[in-house]
Amino acid sequence: MNKLAYIFILLFAFLSCKNEPKVFSEDALNDTFLSLEGESVTFKSILDGHKGKSIVIDIWASWCADCIKGMPKVKALQAQFPEVSYVFLSLDRGEEAWKRGLEKYSVVGDHYYLPNAKDCKFADFVNISWIPRYMVINEAGEIVVFDVIEADDDKLIKAIKK
Repeated sequence: MNKLAYIFILLFAFLSCKNEPKVFSEDALNDTFLSLEGESVTFKSILDGHKGKSIVIDIWASWCADCIKGMPKVKALQAQFPEVSYVFLSLDRGEEAWKRGLEKYSVVGDHYYLPNAKDCKFADFVNISWIPRYMVINEAGEIVVFDVIEADDDKLIKAIKK
């Protein structure tokens, strides 16, 4: 009986493991965002601007109640890990709403707007089903946290500390 239980546990663990990507697809890297200055930039160029650093990516929107409720946790994370780069990708319904949200909530970091929101190659790659959505990219440019929804998630904190 113990052998059968052990096999069941291993099978369950294997089937329940998420197959999360470690690198971004070419389509996601080539997708374009808008900077605060209104310039079109690729996601690859955004990441290249932080090469060699850990990056926390926060996918959010100013209309999202959970995103706003999570901002104090993001600010606490920034205070605890000031050496990390923070990149905010907005799914707002317009550029003006995005910029008003940044000001209203005093969001500090690098900011980009997804003009096509969830209908783009980047969104397809990350499979955005909920926001806020946090990701961590390590110094080598690898995705080490693909999908957490709380800025104080243990998985996120451990990845930053490595």
